[in-house]
Order: sequence, then C-alpha cells, then structure tokens
Amino acid sequence: MNSQPTTPAPSTDQLWQRYQPWRRMAEWGFWIVSYLVGAATNSVTALMDIRRAGLDFAAWEPAVWEWSSHLVALALVPAVLWYTRRFPLHFDTWRRNLPWLAVGSVGWSLLHIAGMVALRKAVYVTQGYHYDGGPWERTFLYEYLKDVRQFAGLVVLIEGYRLLIRRLQGEASLLAPADDAPLPDQPERPERFLVRKLGKEFLIAAAEVEWLQAAGNYVNLHVRGRDYPLRTTMAAIESQLDPARFVRVHRSYIVNLDCVGEIEPLDTGDARIAMRDGMQIPCSRTYRDALRPERRAA
Repeated sequence: MNSQPTTPAPSTDQLWQRYQPWRRMAEWGFWIVSYLVGAATNSVTALMDIRRAGLDFAAWEPAVWEWSSHLVALALVPAVLWYTRRFPLHFDTWRRNLPWLAVGSVGWSLLHIAGMVALRKAVYVTQGYHYDGGPWERTFLYEYLKDVRQFAGLVVLIEGYRLLIRRLQGEASLLAPADDAPLPDQPERPERFLVRKLGKEFLIAAAEVEWLQAAGNYVNLHVRGRDYPLRTTMAAIESQLDPARFVRVHRSYIVNLDCVGEIEPLDTGDARIAMRDGMQIPCSRTYRDALRPERRAA
C-alpha cells in the first residue's frame, strides 16, 4: 500500500502571517456582521412578541427600534476601541481603570440613546408619525440598565481579543536584573529584550529593533516585520535606549538610525522618514533637530 506524504500543519507564525493582511477586514467584518445580524434577528423577535401580546404597533416600528439601536452602537465601536486603549482592563490596571470604564459606560449610553432617538424621530416623521420615547430621565434609566451590560460585554470581548493577539504576536519585557545585583543610579540601557510568545521565551537584541511606536499603555517594538508590545511609556523607554542609535522623531515614534533609509522634508516643517523596509514614519518639527548629526554628537 502506497502512503501519501502528509503536509505538515502550518505553524503559529505562519498562521499569524497569513492573518495579518486580512486582520483589519476581519475585525471590522466581525463588528459589522454582528450588529447587522443582531438588528435583523431582534427585529423579527420583537415583532413576534408584539403580535403575541396583541399590541397595536405597525410592523415597521420594531424594525426601526432595533435597527436604530444597532446602527448607532456600531458607529460607536471606534470610540469604545479608543477608550479601552486609554483605560485598558488588565490584571494590573483594573482597580485604577474600572471607575473610568464605569464613567465611559455612562457616556456611551448617553450617545447611544441620543443617536437612536434622533434616528427614530426622523423615520417616524417620514411615516407621518411622532415618536415619543417618554420622559428623558426614565428613558435614560431604562436604557442604561441595558446599555451598561452591552458596554461591559464589549470591553470584555475587546480585551479578550487583544490578549489573544498579544499572545500570538509575542509580548516583550525588559530583562529583570539578578536578585543580588545592586540597583543602578540611572536606568540601564537594555542590550536585549525578553519576548514571550505562546509559552516560549526569546531574546531580541536592542540593536535589532527598527522602530518603536506608542500604543496606549504599551510601546510596540518593531523587529523584522513583527510588533512586540512592551508595557512601558515612550518617556521611560527613551531614557533607557542608546541616544547615539535611537532618536525620538515624533511623540509616538522612536527610530533606529541604522534602519533609516531617507528623510523627506515637508512644506509644513515636519518630515517623513522612509525606513529601509519601506515603512513611512512621521517626524514632527519639534524633533527634527534631533536627526542632525551635530546635535546627536553634542
């Protein structure tokens, strides 16, 4: 009997590389499909409940209620993504950020209610009706009791997905000093970063980092086409990097000068940096002087 050669299963790195070109489409596709399917199915079940209860509503009204709610919630997804980057819900930050997330749920609910009420009023006018949501205080309390659960679900879903992404792409940290090592008077310059990925650990030389980008409470280390999130701030990591090699060019970017291809001045006084791998990085006028050799030598 002839045995056919088996094709090895793709590695995690291969799956990650395949997913990267489709990542943005997959993420937004998930939100769009989820809310559109939710609006359609909820419209049908709401109409069935109204008919079962014998209530006097036109067939189009529950569809307007559900679609207005889901479309406004979909439009608010970018705001929730931004807010959760500003106040992430992690094991070491949840006590500090949970009150801010509670405040965010109120703001999200207010925007959600205002948007869906405005849409409903507009549609009702086209049908020759008047939409009355009732007293504002009672409407807000009723809707907020539903919205706070939806907002909490969004936060948990977003943070869970981000945790999965960090595990797949790897997460960097500074190498911890030995227990018996004396504490330095000034921050030491790391020669290597420790990267954890799917239960394995790797060492990345600091000189291999091509650029760094601020991302909320993280700084992404870009190395050979991959981003490794490091839990720190730009100011903290900048003070630890070799200033002869790494230069701050923007409030959100630090570049490795060995990886810079060319610098293109812009009419605004800013500049555009072309890295050797083709990446375009902004350089603000505030930091342009740092790229001059005489300033770095000083």
